[in-house]
Amino acid sequence: MMYHAESFAKNEFDTYVVGYRGSKPVASLTSLPHVHLTWLHEPPRILSMLPFILGGPLKVVHQVLSILTVLLLEIEKPPEFIIVQNPPSIPTLPLLYLVSLLRGSKLIIDWHNLGYTILALKLKVTHPLVKVAKWIEATFGRRAYAHLFVTDAMREHLEREWGLIGQKVVLHDRPPSHFRRASPQEIHGLFLRLTPLLTASNRSAMDAFLPSYSAPLSTPLTEATITSADQTDDSSPPNKPAAAPGPYSRVGMPSMRSDRPALVVSSTSWTPDEDFGILLEALQTYEQRARQAAGGLPRLWVLITGKGPLRGSYMSQVGKLQEEWRYVRCASVWLEAEDYPVLLGSADFGVCLHSSSSALDLPMKVVDMFGCGLPVCALDFKCLPELVQHGKNGLVFKNADELAKQMEDLLAGFPTSSSIDALRAGLSRPPESLNEGDDHPLAEGTWWTWAQNWNRVVRPLVLSDVTRGGVLADVVG
Repeated sequence: MMYHAESFAKNEFDTYVVGYRGSKPVASLTSLPHVHLTWLHEPPRILSMLPFILGGPLKVVHQVLSILTVLLLEIEKPPEFIIVQNPPSIPTLPLLYLVSLLRGSKLIIDWHNLGYTILALKLKVTHPLVKVAKWIEATFGRRAYAHLFVTDAMREHLEREWGLIGQKVVLHDRPPSHFRRASPQEIHGLFLRLTPLLTASNRSAMDAFLPSYSAPLSTPLTEATITSADQTDDSSPPNKPAAAPGPYSRVGMPSMRSDRPALVVSSTSWTPDEDFGILLEALQTYEQRARQAAGGLPRLWVLITGKGPLRGSYMSQVGKLQEEWRYVRCASVWLEAEDYPVLLGSADFGVCLHSSSSALDLPMKVVDMFGCGLPVCALDFKCLPELVQHGKNGLVFKNADELAKQMEDLLAGFPTSSSIDALRAGLSRPPESLNEGDDHPLAEGTWWTWAQNWNRVVRPLVLSDVTRGGVLADVVG
């Protein structure tokens, strides 16, 4: 939703971003003059000390009052548009529908998934609470001014099942322009910071797994080269690996190491709709095949980003498995917003375990990876082909055995891989200057940036019906 806010602000809307304090907003958003960050009031700590049967309802009441206070009182000028991402649906959709009526605003819903299907993962589809949640979502979501959908499948489903009223457009998620392949210099800087954190818990095992390195001249992935300052290009011997420079040494720019481990990234919310067990089983199989290959497969360093309820359980399993592993290491890491695209742009390929509670949405993590030129191995589900085209920009698997085979095939011959290069070629971008209305025949697989895609799809929709000079309330929390 922050990217929606940024796009509205760049089109000179006074943009109020409404949410809870938490992760730091992207710098490109906070630097814009039309953006106002408006925080919801956190519930009193005493509520978390009460039994859930009492504290839960009180937290909901507090959230309702906080949202109404901000949207009805603290934002003085009635917003032209109110945009919200769904899910969450309760209490957000009923409240924003009410506010849009009271203030004469146009409600835009960005449909990323269906909230009741997520609740059904914990309860049965036939559970009364799931039925109530579905009714609320359908009733208050149906009559929005406009609906944005992340897939064609979701648009078709909601039009057919819920009879949506209002304008309807498909806005496939795309990454912002700063998501791109990282340079060796950027990778070097990132892993100078990350490596001490990733190796601190088990330094001896990580020292045995990773190639030797010596900060600040080298990391497990990169190294600077050293030459004598008085050598000329014609007489210089081949660059030698980085070591402590002498008084007359010249340190070159970092480059990728030939003995580096293959870097694989997976982003997860650690929730039941992502079966992390598939990845664990695939890594176990890769470990066995790497041992049999006797050096024919590289070591595999898997970094998993994200937070969620199942993280502790799965990482405990990882710790036990790694006691026997020699070719695989797996770690969980939480990154600042500015470091996340650099990590994706540093990796060799990504893994996505998203299975979708509704089978109608697409994983944003794959969008981010594609933006960084990172091919993905993705778990198959109904509408995944709208994003991942098997053999063109990624690979699709159905089980752990298929994933293990794909990892083995992609990494044959590492650090060079014609398979990875071929998939990466399917993630080209149009020129940065290309915008809506431009006549440009795009090659198959070309990827718009977020701004280019938003300007093609959403900008004409909102600018065709502006009557108050453009005020937006972007509800993100």
